Amino acid sequence: MTGHWHELNIPAPLPMLFLKAALRRKISGTHLPDQGLRCLISLDPGQLAAYRKVCGFTDNGLLPVTYPHVLAFPLQMQLLTASDFPFPLLGLVHLGNRIRVLRPMGNVSSVRVGVRVDNLRAHAKGATFDLVTSIDDLLGPLWEARSEMLCRGVKLAASGPAPTPAEREPGPGLEAVANWRAESDIGRRYAKVSGDYNPIHLSAWSARLFGFPQAIAHGLWSKARTLAALEQHLPTAGVQITVRFAKPVLLPGEVRLLASAAGSSGDLQLLGKGGLQHMQGDWQPLP
Repeated sequence: MTGHWHELNIPAPLPMLFLKAALRRKISGTHLPDQGLRCLISLDPGQLAAYRKVCGFTDNGLLPVTYPHVLAFPLQMQLLTASDFPFPLLGLVHLGNRIRVLRPMGNVSSVRVGVRVDNLRAHAKGATFDLVTSIDDLLGPLWEARSEMLCRGVKLAASGPAPTPAEREPGPGLEAVANWRAESDIGRRYAKVSGDYNPIHLSAWSARLFGFPQAIAHGLWSKARTLAALEQHLPTAGVQITVRFAKPVLLPGEVRLLASAAGSSGDLQLLGKGGLQHMQGDWQPLP
Protein backbone atom coordinates (compact mmCIF):
# COMPACT_ATOMS: atom_id res chain seq x y z
CA MET A 1 0.00 0.00 0.00
CA THR A 2 1.38 3.36 -0.98
CA GLY A 3 2.39 5.75 1.75
CA HIS A 4 2.73 8.64 -0.70
CA TRP A 5 -0.21 10.83 -1.63
CA HIS A 6 -0.53 13.87 -3.83
CA GLU A 7 -3.31 16.04 -2.43
CA LEU A 8 -5.44 17.88 -5.00
CA ASN A 9 -7.79 20.81 -4.56
CA ILE A 10 -9.86 19.71 -7.58
CA PRO A 11 -9.41 16.92 -10.15
CA ALA A 12 -8.19 17.80 -13.63
CA PRO A 13 -10.96 18.50 -16.22
CA LEU A 14 -12.25 15.30 -17.82
CA PRO A 15 -12.07 16.57 -21.44
CA MET A 16 -8.33 17.15 -21.06
CA LEU A 17 -7.87 13.69 -19.53
CA PHE A 18 -9.80 12.01 -22.36
CA LEU A 19 -7.60 13.81 -24.88
CA LYS A 20 -4.48 12.54 -23.10
CA ALA A 21 -5.92 9.02 -23.11
CA ALA A 22 -6.71 9.19 -26.84
CA LEU A 23 -3.21 10.38 -27.75
CA ARG A 24 -1.38 7.72 -25.78
CA ARG A 25 -1.25 4.26 -27.33
CA LYS A 26 2.12 2.73 -26.30
CA ILE A 27 3.39 0.89 -23.24
CA SER A 28 6.17 2.98 -21.69
CA GLY A 29 7.41 0.76 -18.85
CA THR A 30 6.69 -1.99 -16.36
CA HIS A 31 6.67 -0.16 -13.02
CA LEU A 32 3.60 1.31 -11.36
CA PRO A 33 3.78 4.74 -9.71
CA ASP A 34 3.97 4.58 -5.91
CA GLN A 35 2.11 7.85 -5.38
CA GLY A 36 -1.67 8.01 -5.21
CA LEU A 37 -4.06 10.93 -5.61
CA ARG A 38 -6.46 12.26 -2.98
CA CYS A 39 -9.09 14.97 -3.13
CA LEU A 40 -12.09 16.19 -1.15
CA ILE A 41 -15.21 15.72 -3.29
CA SER A 42 -18.68 17.14 -2.60
CA LEU A 43 -21.72 15.15 -3.68
CA ASP A 44 -24.03 16.59 -6.33
CA PRO A 45 -27.65 15.67 -5.45
CA GLY A 46 -28.74 16.04 -9.08
CA GLN A 47 -26.04 13.71 -10.34
CA LEU A 48 -26.85 11.21 -7.58
CA ALA A 49 -30.54 11.21 -8.50
CA ALA A 50 -29.70 10.72 -12.18
CA TYR A 51 -27.35 7.85 -11.28
CA ARG A 52 -30.06 6.14 -9.26
CA LYS A 53 -32.45 6.41 -12.19
CA VAL A 54 -30.00 4.99 -14.78
CA CYS A 55 -28.93 2.11 -12.53
CA GLY A 56 -32.29 1.28 -10.93
CA PHE A 57 -31.54 2.17 -7.29
CA THR A 58 -34.29 3.41 -4.99
CA ASP A 59 -33.77 6.52 -2.85
CA ASN A 60 -33.52 4.86 0.56
CA GLY A 61 -31.35 7.53 2.19
CA LEU A 62 -28.12 5.63 1.54
CA LEU A 63 -25.62 6.10 -1.26
CA PRO A 64 -25.91 3.33 -3.85
CA VAL A 65 -23.20 0.81 -3.10
CA THR A 66 -21.48 1.43 -6.46
CA TYR A 67 -21.84 5.24 -6.50
CA PRO A 68 -18.40 6.00 -4.98
CA HIS A 69 -16.91 4.76 -8.27
CA VAL A 70 -18.53 7.80 -9.92
CA LEU A 71 -17.11 10.16 -7.30
CA ALA A 72 -13.65 8.68 -7.89
CA PHE A 73 -13.74 8.51 -11.70
CA PRO A 74 -12.02 11.87 -12.42
CA LEU A 75 -9.19 11.00 -10.01
CA GLN A 76 -8.87 7.54 -11.55
CA MET A 77 -8.61 9.09 -15.00
CA GLN A 78 -5.99 11.54 -13.79
CA LEU A 79 -3.91 8.77 -12.22
CA LEU A 80 -4.13 6.47 -15.26
CA THR A 81 -3.22 9.18 -17.78
CA ALA A 82 -0.30 10.62 -15.79
CA SER A 83 3.15 10.51 -17.39
CA ASP A 84 4.46 8.06 -14.78
CA PHE A 85 1.71 5.52 -15.43
CA PRO A 86 3.20 3.01 -17.89
CA PHE A 87 0.15 1.65 -19.74
CA PRO A 88 -2.25 3.30 -22.21
CA LEU A 89 -5.67 3.76 -20.66
CA LEU A 90 -7.61 2.89 -23.83
CA GLY A 91 -7.53 -0.86 -24.21
CA LEU A 92 -7.35 -1.73 -20.51
CA VAL A 93 -9.74 -4.58 -19.72
CA HIS A 94 -11.73 -4.64 -16.48
CA LEU A 95 -11.56 -8.25 -15.25
CA GLY A 96 -13.15 -8.00 -11.84
CA ASN A 97 -14.21 -5.72 -9.03
CA ARG A 98 -14.48 -6.03 -5.24
CA ILE A 99 -16.35 -3.49 -3.12
CA ARG A 100 -16.23 -3.31 0.67
CA VAL A 101 -18.87 -1.25 2.48
CA LEU A 102 -17.39 -0.59 5.90
CA ARG A 103 -20.25 1.46 7.43
CA PRO A 104 -23.76 2.48 6.37
CA MET A 105 -23.46 5.19 3.71
CA GLY A 106 -26.11 7.63 4.89
CA ASN A 107 -26.00 11.39 5.53
CA VAL A 108 -22.95 11.82 3.29
CA SER A 109 -22.39 15.22 1.71
CA SER A 110 -18.63 15.21 1.05
CA VAL A 111 -15.89 12.59 1.15
CA ARG A 112 -12.15 12.32 0.74
CA VAL A 113 -11.44 10.13 -2.28
CA GLY A 114 -8.13 8.31 -2.70
CA VAL A 115 -6.97 6.36 -5.75
CA ARG A 116 -3.79 4.36 -6.27
CA VAL A 117 -2.47 1.35 -8.20
CA ASP A 118 -0.62 -1.70 -6.93
CA ASN A 119 -0.13 -5.46 -7.25
CA LEU A 120 1.37 -5.60 -10.76
CA ARG A 121 1.65 -9.22 -11.86
CA ALA A 122 2.12 -11.31 -14.96
CA HIS A 123 -0.89 -12.63 -16.86
CA ALA A 124 -1.16 -15.06 -19.75
CA LYS A 125 -2.21 -12.13 -22.00
CA GLY A 126 0.09 -9.47 -20.56
CA ALA A 127 -0.04 -8.04 -17.06
CA THR A 128 -2.68 -7.11 -14.53
CA PHE A 129 -2.73 -4.53 -11.76
CA ASP A 130 -5.23 -3.33 -9.19
CA LEU A 131 -6.86 0.08 -9.24
CA VAL A 132 -7.63 0.77 -5.59
CA THR A 133 -10.18 3.38 -4.50
CA SER A 134 -10.98 4.48 -0.95
CA ILE A 135 -13.67 6.78 0.41
CA ASP A 136 -13.43 8.43 3.83
CA ASP A 137 -15.94 10.67 5.58
CA LEU A 138 -15.52 12.67 8.79
CA LEU A 139 -15.61 9.47 10.86
CA GLY A 140 -12.91 7.69 8.85
CA PRO A 141 -12.87 4.89 6.24
CA LEU A 142 -16.32 4.35 4.76
CA TRP A 143 -15.95 2.36 1.51
CA GLU A 144 -13.19 0.82 -0.58
CA ALA A 145 -12.89 -1.00 -3.90
CA ARG A 146 -10.30 -2.91 -5.84
CA SER A 147 -10.63 -3.33 -9.63
CA GLU A 148 -8.42 -5.82 -11.46
CA MET A 149 -7.27 -4.37 -14.80
CA LEU A 150 -5.53 -6.17 -17.67
CA CYS A 151 -3.09 -4.55 -20.08
CA ARG A 152 -2.41 -6.81 -23.05
CA GLY A 153 1.08 -7.13 -24.47
CA VAL A 154 3.03 -6.22 -21.34
CA LYS A 155 6.11 -8.39 -20.77
CA LEU A 156 7.20 -8.54 -17.15
CA ALA A 157 10.57 -9.83 -16.02
CA ALA A 158 9.16 -12.90 -14.31
CA SER A 159 9.48 -16.65 -14.60
CA GLY A 160 6.02 -16.94 -16.08
CA PRO A 161 2.48 -15.65 -15.84
CA ALA A 162 0.78 -15.75 -12.49
CA PRO A 163 -1.94 -18.38 -12.23
CA THR A 164 -5.40 -17.18 -13.12
CA PRO A 165 -7.54 -16.90 -9.98
CA ALA A 166 -9.82 -19.89 -9.65
CA GLU A 167 -13.42 -18.88 -10.19
CA ARG A 168 -15.62 -19.57 -7.21
CA GLU A 169 -18.40 -21.95 -8.12
CA PRO A 170 -21.82 -20.56 -7.21
CA GLY A 171 -23.55 -22.31 -4.36
CA PRO A 172 -26.69 -24.37 -4.93
CA GLY A 173 -30.14 -22.89 -4.99
CA LEU A 174 -29.72 -19.82 -7.17
CA GLU A 175 -33.11 -18.50 -8.20
CA ALA A 176 -34.23 -16.03 -10.84
CA VAL A 177 -34.49 -12.58 -9.27
CA ALA A 178 -34.94 -10.20 -12.19
CA ASN A 179 -34.42 -9.72 -15.88
CA TRP A 180 -34.01 -6.56 -17.87
CA ARG A 181 -33.18 -5.25 -21.30
CA ALA A 182 -29.95 -3.30 -21.70
CA GLU A 183 -31.07 -0.76 -24.29
CA SER A 184 -28.83 0.39 -27.12
CA ASP A 185 -28.42 3.83 -25.51
CA ILE A 186 -27.57 2.64 -21.98
CA GLY A 187 -23.85 3.19 -22.59
CA ARG A 188 -24.47 6.85 -23.42
CA ARG A 189 -26.90 7.29 -20.53
CA TYR A 190 -24.46 5.75 -18.05
CA ALA A 191 -21.61 7.82 -19.48
CA LYS A 192 -23.63 10.98 -18.86
CA VAL A 193 -24.02 10.25 -15.13
CA SER A 194 -20.62 8.61 -14.55
CA GLY A 195 -18.33 10.64 -16.82
CA ASP A 196 -17.01 7.43 -18.43
CA TYR A 197 -17.18 8.08 -22.18
CA ASN A 198 -15.12 5.10 -23.31
CA PRO A 199 -15.94 4.68 -27.04
CA ILE A 200 -16.63 0.94 -26.74
CA HIS A 201 -19.80 1.77 -24.78
CA LEU A 202 -21.23 4.64 -26.81
CA SER A 203 -22.24 3.31 -30.24
CA ALA A 204 -21.74 0.40 -32.61
CA TRP A 205 -19.62 2.64 -34.85
CA SER A 206 -17.20 3.70 -32.09
CA ALA A 207 -17.09 0.19 -30.61
CA ARG A 208 -16.05 -1.29 -33.98
CA LEU A 209 -12.94 0.92 -33.90
CA PHE A 210 -11.80 -1.21 -30.96
CA GLY A 211 -12.80 -4.61 -32.32
CA PHE A 212 -16.33 -5.01 -30.93
CA PRO A 213 -19.23 -5.78 -33.28
CA GLN A 214 -21.61 -3.67 -31.18
CA ALA A 215 -21.39 -1.29 -28.26
CA ILE A 216 -21.06 -3.09 -24.93
CA ALA A 217 -22.47 -2.18 -21.53
CA HIS A 218 -20.13 -0.73 -18.91
CA GLY A 219 -19.11 -3.46 -16.49
CA LEU A 220 -19.77 -1.16 -13.54
CA TRP A 221 -23.25 -0.39 -14.88
CA SER A 222 -23.95 -4.14 -15.01
CA LYS A 223 -22.72 -4.49 -11.43
CA ALA A 224 -24.72 -1.45 -10.31
CA ARG A 225 -27.90 -2.64 -12.06
CA THR A 226 -27.44 -6.06 -10.46
CA LEU A 227 -26.96 -4.67 -6.95
CA ALA A 228 -29.95 -2.38 -7.40
CA ALA A 229 -32.04 -5.48 -8.08
CA LEU A 230 -30.56 -7.10 -4.95
CA GLU A 231 -31.04 -4.16 -2.56
CA GLN A 232 -33.31 -6.27 -0.33
CA HIS A 233 -30.94 -9.26 -0.46
CA LEU A 234 -27.73 -7.72 0.86
CA PRO A 235 -26.70 -6.07 4.14
CA THR A 236 -26.24 -2.30 3.92
CA ALA A 237 -22.78 -2.40 5.55
CA GLY A 238 -20.13 -4.80 6.79
CA VAL A 239 -20.26 -6.55 3.43
CA GLN A 240 -17.83 -7.41 0.64
CA ILE A 241 -19.22 -7.79 -2.89
CA THR A 242 -16.98 -9.37 -5.51
CA VAL A 243 -17.66 -9.97 -9.20
CA ARG A 244 -15.73 -11.34 -12.15
CA PHE A 245 -16.67 -10.08 -15.60
CA ALA A 246 -16.96 -12.68 -18.35
CA LYS A 247 -18.53 -12.09 -21.76
CA PRO A 248 -19.58 -8.46 -22.32
CA VAL A 249 -23.24 -7.51 -22.67
CA LEU A 250 -23.74 -6.48 -26.30
CA LEU A 251 -26.19 -3.62 -26.76
CA PRO A 252 -29.08 -3.98 -27.01
CA GLY A 253 -29.36 -7.21 -25.04
CA GLU A 254 -31.53 -9.17 -22.63
CA VAL A 255 -30.04 -10.39 -19.34
CA ARG A 256 -31.26 -12.52 -16.46
CA LEU A 257 -30.12 -12.28 -12.83
CA LEU A 258 -29.89 -15.35 -10.59
CA ALA A 259 -29.03 -15.06 -6.90
CA SER A 260 -29.13 -16.80 -3.56
CA ALA A 261 -31.80 -16.01 -1.02
CA ALA A 262 -31.44 -12.82 0.99
CA GLY A 263 -28.90 -13.10 3.77
CA SER A 264 -25.45 -12.19 5.03
CA SER A 265 -23.79 -14.14 2.19
CA GLY A 266 -24.73 -15.50 -1.19
CA ASP A 267 -23.91 -15.86 -4.87
CA LEU A 268 -25.06 -14.16 -8.04
CA GLN A 269 -24.89 -14.72 -11.79
CA LEU A 270 -25.82 -12.44 -14.68
CA LEU A 271 -26.69 -14.48 -17.76
CA GLY A 272 -27.54 -13.68 -21.35
CA LYS A 273 -29.19 -15.54 -24.19
CA GLY A 274 -28.57 -19.28 -24.12
CA GLY A 275 -27.08 -19.10 -20.62
CA LEU A 276 -24.09 -17.00 -21.73
CA GLN A 277 -22.35 -15.84 -18.57
CA HIS A 278 -21.74 -12.12 -18.32
CA MET A 279 -20.85 -11.81 -14.66
CA GLN A 280 -20.45 -14.04 -11.63
CA GLY A 281 -19.93 -13.07 -8.04
CA ASP A 282 -20.79 -13.28 -4.39
CA TRP A 283 -21.35 -11.23 -1.27
CA GLN A 284 -19.83 -12.07 2.09
CA PRO A 285 -19.42 -10.51 5.54
CA LEU A 286 -16.24 -8.47 5.80
CA PRO A 287 -13.29 -10.61 6.84
